[in-house]
Amino acid sequence: MMSLLPVEEALSRLLAAARPMTDTQQVSLHEANGRVLAADLAARLTQPPFDASAMDGYALRAADATQVGSILTVIGESAAGHGYSGTVASGEAVRIFTGAPVPAAADSILLQEDAEKLEGGRIRSNFAVTKGRHIRPRGQDFAEGDVALSAGLSLDFSHLTLAAAMNHATLPVFRRPRVAILATGDELVSPGTSPGPSQIIGSNTFGIAALARDNGAEVIDLGIVADNRGLLLEAIERARASGVDVLVTLGGASVGDHDLVQSTLVSAGMELNFWRIAMRPGKPLMVGRLGAMQVLGLPGNPVSSLVCGLLFLEPLLCHLGHRQSPRRMASATLRNALPANDKRQDYVRAKLTDRDGELPLVESFGKQDSSMMRIFSQSDCLIVRPPHAAAAEAGETVPVMLLRP
Repeated sequence: MMSLLPVEEALSRLLAAARPMTDTQQVSLHEANGRVLAADLAARLTQPPFDASAMDGYALRAADATQVGSILTVIGESAAGHGYSGTVASGEAVRIFTGAPVPAAADSILLQEDAEKLEGGRIRSNFAVTKGRHIRPRGQDFAEGDVALSAGLSLDFSHLTLAAAMNHATLPVFRRPRVAILATGDELVSPGTSPGPSQIIGSNTFGIAALARDNGAEVIDLGIVADNRGLLLEAIERARASGVDVLVTLGGASVGDHDLVQSTLVSAGMELNFWRIAMRPGKPLMVGRLGAMQVLGLPGNPVSSLVCGLLFLEPLLCHLGHRQSPRRMASATLRNALPANDKRQDYVRAKLTDRDGELPLVESFGKQDSSMMRIFSQSDCLIVRPPHAAAAEAGETVPVMLLRP
């Protein structure tokens, strides 16, 4: 039997066996939010494409209005989408609106509130203008050929707006990792049904699927499969036929009489990398490979499953999909004492409260059973307790993994 593997070593071995995505695809701007850009993106035009007015007012030569009270003759109008085609001569001005092209020879904008209208199509300036004032010069944002978005970006609303302005209708992105989720156990039934006398609701699938999608994956739900080797083999083959990158099994990864997942996967050809991690909750985690498919066997208890999902599935999907992990570590001040730890690394459900100087206060929940999802849903962090950690007193600083922004 394999000895318990430290968490850091287990994660390192998991990621070492996984290769980031190389497959790419073109998607429309509407489909690109949250996707990872697969290549540098260069501008296909210059923005702004012309000198443009930043304000409503009058385009003129600055030399003609350096003094308050200068008189100019308005010779035309320039509006967004309808520029003035002529040239501004000395003593002349063109009525102009925000975003409109600045007429030839004009080099400044007199704000409309700084201009007094006179008879005969003339204006008097009430402000001494300076050259270039209120003009957005051509190429101020970017020039054609500029690389404004780099490969590896996880695209958000601002990136997509910029890509559109750069005249890209589609973007090259990495293919999403594909994940199949297989829940196992005679005791499980789907939410919304009535459990039998020895049955419980199978809830893990929904949290793990949400976690996978949050990290850019496409998810296939293989449903709940009973503790039957034939049925398990059929589900495994469905995952392989679907071409998934990762098969996540929920429950049955141990080696008890009713834990058939590991042995069934091995009989199907899985190369077992490791199983049993020195952590609490989540010791019976399993990692292997079946052909091109990475296999991640999570525990059946819901809290154990989600903690292992955070620690192993999330980094795996980020590694495959060229993403940065959204999870952050921080420090906090203990509000209550914690007992000494054993050989396993503990992830203690806790809640951040008030701040104590520079650090927030953190308080652990009392009972930490791995079936208690209600407490986990109320937690916003996990206190990380290293193996063999001494008892911690209130007021000590401890590391925490933040579960939410």
